[in-house]
Order: sequence, then C-alpha cells, then structure tokens
Amino acid sequence: MINMTIKEIAEITGARLNKSAQEIQDESIQGVSIDTRSIEKGNLFVPFKGENVDGHRFIDNAFEKGAGASFSEIDNDEKDVPLLLVDDGLKALQELAAAYLKKVDPKVIAITGSNGKTTTKDMVECLLRPDYKVKKTEGNYNNEIGLPLTLLDLDADTEVSILEMGMDSFGDIQFLSEMAEPDIAIITNVGESHIEKLGSRENIAKAKYEIVDGLKENGTFIYSKDYPRLEAIVEKDVPYQILTGGMDKGNDVVIESVEQTSVQTLFSLSTGDYIEIPHLGAHNAQNATLALLAAKVLGKEIYETKNYFKHLSVTKMRMEQTEHESGTLIINDAYNASASSMKSALDTVENMNRSKKVVVLADILELGEYSNEIHDGIGEYLNEKHGIDYLVTYGEAAERINEKADMPKIHAESIEAAADAVRPYLSPETVLLVKGSRGMEIERVINHLS
Repeated sequence: MINMTIKEIAEITGARLNKSAQEIQDESIQGVSIDTRSIEKGNLFVPFKGENVDGHRFIDNAFEKGAGASFSEIDNDEKDVPLLLVDDGLKALQELAAAYLKKVDPKVIAITGSNGKTTTKDMVECLLRPDYKVKKTEGNYNNEIGLPLTLLDLDADTEVSILEMGMDSFGDIQFLSEMAEPDIAIITNVGESHIEKLGSRENIAKAKYEIVDGLKENGTFIYSKDYPRLEAIVEKDVPYQILTGGMDKGNDVVIESVEQTSVQTLFSLSTGDYIEIPHLGAHNAQNATLALLAAKVLGKEIYETKNYFKHLSVTKMRMEQTEHESGTLIINDAYNASASSMKSALDTVENMNRSKKVVVLADILELGEYSNEIHDGIGEYLNEKHGIDYLVTYGEAAERINEKADMPKIHAESIEAAADAVRPYLSPETVLLVKGSRGMEIERVINHLS
C-alpha cells in the first residue's frame, strides 16, 4: 500500500497543510481509507461530501481510530489534528492514485465489458500469479472512487496490476483508462447492461471502447470480433497492437469447440491447444481465451499457462456451485444479470447431467424502456430450453418471463415463497440455477433452503 510522507502527498495533490500537519509533514502515511469502520493505524482518511452524509463529520472519529492524517475540504487551520486542505477530496484522491501508480510502475491490465469482466479478471490473475507479483481489483472497487483505492493499495513490488473498470454512462471508462494508462486493455463483450442510460447497444459499445483512450501507444487492445457493434467501431490504424479471440472465424485465436461437464468447461483453440477450466458456462471459454491472450502479451505462451487454470478460483456468486444437503447441485449466479448472461446460464443448466432442472430468475435491472422486450425475450428463450422442468420468477419485471414461458412455473411474491416453490424439487437428481441482477439479492432464496 502507499507509503508517503504528508509533505509528499501535499505536493502531489496541491494540498495546504494546517498547523498540525506542518508539524509532522515528514511523517509517513501508510494506506488510505474512506470508511472509519475499517480504517487502520497510520491511514490517510478521505472524507466525502455526499447527498445525505458529510464525511467530514467523521474526521475526529478517524483520528480516534489511529488515522495518520486526513484530507479536508473545510479550511480549519486551528483544528488540532493533521489536515491536508484540498478543494475536492475525490480529485485529490485520484491525483494521488495516479502518481502512486507511476511510482510503483507495474504492467497495468484494464478490463471492462457488459458481462464477464470480474471472471476474466480472476482468470488473468490465475494465469499470471505463478510468474509475477500480481494484485487485482477486489470486490466492486471499479469506479471513480474504487479504482483509485485499488491503486493506492498496490504493494511497492507489484509487477502486474489487474484493474476492473465499471461504468454507468459515457465518459466513465475514458476517465478510468486515462487515470490508469493501461499496457493491456480488454473488452470482454458488449451486451445490454446500462442500456437504460445509454439508449442503445451501439452506444454501449462506444462507451466500452473508451477503454483504449488511455492505452499506451506500445500497448495491446484485446477484444472479440464476436460482437458486431463493437467490431464496427474498432479503429485498425492505431499505434498499439490488437489481438482478438472468440468463436468468429475472423478472430486471431478461434474457439473451435466447447464441451461442458458437471464440473468444468473444455474447449479447443485454433492454436492447437486444448483448455480445461473448472468453471461452468460456454461463455467462459471466451473469457478464458481473452485471459490467455493477455498472458501471451506478457510473454507467456498459451501452452505454458493453460494448465494454471486448474487453480482457478472465481469471485463468489458467479456460476458458484454448492451442494445442498438434499444432494441438489445449486448454481448461484446471482452477482448480476443481463439478457446475454441469463441466456448463457440457462444454456449451461440445459447441458448439465442432472435429470431435473429448476431455475429461479429475478429482474434484470437498468433496462429502461427495453425492459419488457428483454424480459419477454428471456421467457421465449426458455421455451427453447426443453430441459428446464420448473421455473420460479421473482420481481415485477421477471413476471413477464413467467408469462411468456410455457412450462410448469410459478411467480413468487416473496423470497420465502420462491424458496417454498423450489423445496419440493430438491433431490440428488436436481440442478438449481439462481440468477438475477445484484439489486434483487435473489441468492437469499438459497439461504431459505438451509
């Protein structure tokens, strides 16, 4: 984590030191915190002014818990704690993070996409960790606050920083990319996420493509030609290298076949390599291919790294498998949802070697005027999945899935009711998929089955 003197931090951010800070300006700060509940001794506290809560109220509490200094947008020379006075705490945090990243100077891999960015991040880490000192974005620290905190948590000897980049609207990815100046930029895919704010799938592709805006001229852009809206806007006459991977025959590395067992996904590449990953879902063959290309850019050939996948551990609630006491195989894919990821999850369940297949689907959020069309489409897609034995839906939008689906089904008005509907189907022959957007917290159904 960052280890700088108060004076150095002030010089980077343009902060003015109050009297208490001037007296200890040569003392070092270790780490940064924005939350007094988790602050550690010697941290720099960064208070933010929000709509409902002003973090400046907690400055005294931060020092009681051992903070070494604090940013402050409130000018208070007389306050008897060391303050770095700034006009904008968030901007100061971002400037400090960008400067610290340059000081550590790791290779930076930036990853965005409508789906799969967290899984791809985990895959890249898995492939590189045996040969490099690697640090990746933890949790959902992928926005204008989380990414600077991720950078400031880098160890001084970090060799590769893997950064997940999220977005809500135009300009978000551009800002993060220009802050991080990646050596490798990856777009996993282009789907429907954020269509409510961006208005069209074409605009989503444009917003994701902003990831190249900060890419170093000698860097590498990795994406898949499987997404026509993205392919249509990718500039080819650029100073950086471009590598592509996916099912489309025009990709540099082509996924030629995909198989799935109850515990893993297997696929072959046009390079002659056969890959096994201990993670379900045909869509993860593409995520893995992009990760392999990223490792290749850093000098590790596919045949050298592919066996590292046996040690893959992905973030929870992403096709996460557990066995219920009844013997039911539960697939918890409730971290988030889009139309494409929900369809991929249904495909995975359809191909699993269990005789009973039950799915619990909740709302896909942030779709705006497209919500009815997309949820209707999921219901119609379910009708093509003849292996699904029972459907449970939860949420106002997901009720449209229920209405379109032609199979044994129920729409639950509560999490408890959804769990009750599933319970009669629990058995060693059953696979249960739980899927929905993060805001629906549909994984609570699993808790009620305990």
